[in-house]
Amino acid sequence: MRRASVVWGVFVSRFDEARAGYHRRHLTAEEAGDLLGISGRHFRRLCARYDEDGVDGLRDRRLGKPSPRRSSASELARMLGLYREHYADFTVKHFHEALTRTHGYQCCYTVTRQALQAAGLVARHQRNRCKHRTKRVRRALPGMLLFQDGSTHCWLPDSDARQDLIVTLDDATGRITSIFLTDQEGTMSSFVGLAETIRAHGLFAAFYTDRGSHYFLTQTVGGKVDKANLTQVGRALSQLGIRHIPSYSPEARGRMERAFGTLQGRVPQELRLHGLVTMAAANVYLREVFMADFNARFGVAAAEPGTAFVAYVGGPLEDILCQQLDRQVGRDNCVSWRGKSLQIPPQAHRHHYVRATIRVHEYPDGRLAVFDGPRCLARYAADARLIDPSTQEAA
Repeated sequence: MRRASVVWGVFVSRFDEARAGYHRRHLTAEEAGDLLGISGRHFRRLCARYDEDGVDGLRDRRLGKPSPRRSSASELARMLGLYREHYADFTVKHFHEALTRTHGYQCCYTVTRQALQAAGLVARHQRNRCKHRTKRVRRALPGMLLFQDGSTHCWLPDSDARQDLIVTLDDATGRITSIFLTDQEGTMSSFVGLAETIRAHGLFAAFYTDRGSHYFLTQTVGGKVDKANLTQVGRALSQLGIRHIPSYSPEARGRMERAFGTLQGRVPQELRLHGLVTMAAANVYLREVFMADFNARFGVAAAEPGTAFVAYVGGPLEDILCQQLDRQVGRDNCVSWRGKSLQIPPQAHRHHYVRATIRVHEYPDGRLAVFDGPRCLARYAADARLIDPSTQEAA
C-alpha cells in the first residue's frame, strides 16, 4: 500500500508539471502525454476531469467495479463441478482442452487455472530458480534423429499393475511415430516401434536411445557401450543403415523425458474417460486416435522444408526387425529353439540339413522361421506348428 501511495504521488506531481506546461503552451497535449506515458487524447481527458473533480478525477474509474468481461459465476461453478466429478486426475491444461472440446466451455485457460487454485483443487506451483541451461536445437528435418524409450507406470485405469509405454519420437517435430503398451520393455518392443515407424514414414538417419541391455552391451554398469559387439537391435539398425547413438545422461534425453511427463498426465486419464481397461483396446486407441491428437496438439513445424525419411525398398522388413540366432540342425532334421522343436520339411534343393548351421528368426508376435542364408526353409506359428511346408522365399 505504501508503494502504491508513492507511485500515485509521483504521477500527480508529474501531471501538475505537464498540465502547467500545457496551459502555458510550452507543451502540446501529445508532448505532455509522452511525459506521463499516455496518449495526448487521454491527457486532455484527464485535464477536463481534473478541472471538474480535482485530484480524484485522475483516478481510474474502473477501480472497484467488476469487469464487463468477467466470467459468469454459474459457468465457473459448472466447471468446478465437472472437475470434481469427472476430471480430478487431469492436469489443468488437459482439463481445459477437454472442457472446450466436449462441454462447450468458453472461459480461457488462465481463468480456469485461477478458479481451480482458489477452490483448493489445484496446487499453486512455485517457480524454482535453477542454473541457466541452453536448450539443444532440434534437428532441421524430420527423420534426421528419432528417440525411443519406455516409461513404466500404471497406465491402465482401475489397475495397480504397471505396464511399459513404448514411444518413438521425431526430434525435429516432436511428433510421435509409434506408441503402444507392453508388459515389459525389451528387444521385441523396440522392433515393433521401429517397424511401425519405418512402415509409416520410411528409413531415418539416426536413432537415439539409453544404454539399456536390449540396445547396447556394456562392459560395466553405466560404462561405455561396446560398439564391436551388437545386440539384436544394434544388428538390425546396422542392416538398415541407421546410426545408433547412446545416451550418457538423462539430461541428453530431456525432450523424451518431458514427453513422458506429458503422457503420464494424459494417457491414463484418456483411457479412463473412454472406458478402455485392457491393453489390446488401449493400444488400438493409442495408435488410431491418441497419437494423431497428441501430434496435432504438441507437434511443431520443422526448421527446414522437406524430410530426411527415405522409403524402404529392401526385402521383408520383418526379417530384419526380429531376433536372429544361428542353430545347428539335429540328426532328425529338427532345430531346438527355447524348448521347442522346429521340424525342417523336405527341401527340393537339398536332401537333409543334419548338422548344418541354419538361422532362426523369432518375430515380435511369437512366430518363427528357419533360414539357410537368404532362403526361407519354413515358417512356424508361436507353438512351433509348421505354417506352410512349401515356403521357400528370399529374405
